[in-house]
Amino acid sequence: MREKVRVYSTPGCPYCKMAKEFLSKKGVPFTAYDVKSDKEALKEMKKISGGALRVPVISVCNEVMVGFDRGRLEQALSCLEQSSKIE
Repeated sequence: MREKVRVYSTPGCPYCKMAKEFLSKKGVPFTAYDVKSDKEALKEMKKISGGALRVPVISVCNEVMVGFDRGRLEQALSCLEQSSKIE
């Protein structure tokens, strides 16, 4: 099964850092991919985001966001609560 939360980022990106800190503070497990050094992750990021080259790209359940929007990410995380009730 794929990870439920994936963050595609680069090392110097302040919004990427904010997104990862936000997820960590909420206790949400996620997998981080450095698209600067991982070409396969870059290819996957472009595929799921419709070709976006900006970071962060955040995948939560089946939703993909380009950029860090705290409110939208918070809303997208509700799918994790729903899926944990089902499992």
